[in-house]
Amino acid sequence: MRKVSLLILFFTISFGLVNLFAIENDRLSESRMVVKHFAGKLKGELLETLKNSGLINAISVCSKNAPMIADSISQEKGWKVGRVSLRYRNPGNEPDIWEFTTLMAFMERLVRGEDIASMEHHEILNEGEKQVFRYMKAIPVGKPCLNCHGKQIGPTLKAKLTELYPEDQAIGYSLGEIIGAFSISQPM
Repeated sequence: MRKVSLLILFFTISFGLVNLFAIENDRLSESRMVVKHFAGKLKGELLETLKNSGLINAISVCSKNAPMIADSISQEKGWKVGRVSLRYRNPGNEPDIWEFTTLMAFMERLVRGEDIASMEHHEILNEGEKQVFRYMKAIPVGKPCLNCHGKQIGPTLKAKLTELYPEDQAIGYSLGEIIGAFSISQPM
């Protein structure tokens, strides 16, 4: 009888772990799709604004449109979706402790030669009495980013950025660096 009980316990635990693994994989896949959608929409709006309205107007894409896109996805999914950075421009993009630690780990991975395009991290955490699935995907500095975040920013644009963000930390980047990350928090 004891062997049967142990077998039942073993299979119950095994099934639970397999089920948890499947849930985690589903959340990871869905997080990747959400980030792809968010990044694609943001990049499309940024490039269109740069082309049609110029640099000064493109600032609003990252400052206003990006949070609206994140809020829309957050409301649709019931998640917290956004962008964070170690050197943020908007104080709303300051990382929490988990995000800070993950961003630091991304920087270490970059130093070791890992490709930013594939850099991501996820885990299930206990936050208070609830479990959450957390996911981050690194954002590489692209050519359009350098217009407002690079080392060579024109005086008119620099003045506008200083006006909007007097404590701006998000300048001086080069291609091949990590400018920040998309961050997702899903209740379990």
